[in-house]
Amino acid sequence: MKSKTPYRIVVAVAAVWIVWTILNRFVFDPAFAEFLSRKTGLDRPIRLPLWLTMVDIHIGFACAALLAGAMNFSGKLLRKYRTLHRGTGYVYIVSVAAVIITSGYLAPYATGGKIVSISFNLLNIVWMAITITALVQIKRKQIQKHRRWMVRSYAFCFTNQAIHMLLLVFVDLLGMSYANGYAASVIAAIVALFLAAELAIRLFFRNPPQGIGIGRTA
Repeated sequence: MKSKTPYRIVVAVAAVWIVWTILNRFVFDPAFAEFLSRKTGLDRPIRLPLWLTMVDIHIGFACAALLAGAMNFSGKLLRKYRTLHRGTGYVYIVSVAAVIITSGYLAPYATGGKIVSISFNLLNIVWMAITITALVQIKRKQIQKHRRWMVRSYAFCFTNQAIHMLLLVFVDLLGMSYANGYAASVIAAIVALFLAAELAIRLFFRNPPQGIGIGRTA
């Protein structure tokens, strides 16, 4: 990166979201009463104990992916602690896979109906493909390509945050119903995060990292 400021902002946002998510799950609304009250028109009833278990697994691995991904964009970690960098990279991949698997279970119960469920499932396929591509590139010692694909992958770790921010626009500002606003937020979040990743690559990842020297950087 050209500057540490964008990285610090990303780390701060990830840290704040992790803390807020944990507090919301276990302190503010442990039964997910408010969240569940928004769900209407479901094709199948929610088996609450299993659903809550899947949500907890989903949240836990999502937080792990946020943390591991943030750590692995640290230049200091990459230069001085290569083994730790590699280990957290594998933690990230496993965490993303777990998030995707649990999302596959949760998607049919998504607020907003089938269009949201389909959007989440398509995102999961693309996200896993991007993450695997990043792994393949580092196995080939293509460092710069690996970093760029990791940017694309890590961007989707912020899907939940982006959805909640866009809900403020579509529901609170534009007055859409919650279900329609949520559907619009999901689609807009996916597009926005894809574009944000491409912009970040062009602004901060145009050049290979300094002081690495472990292989090709093309």
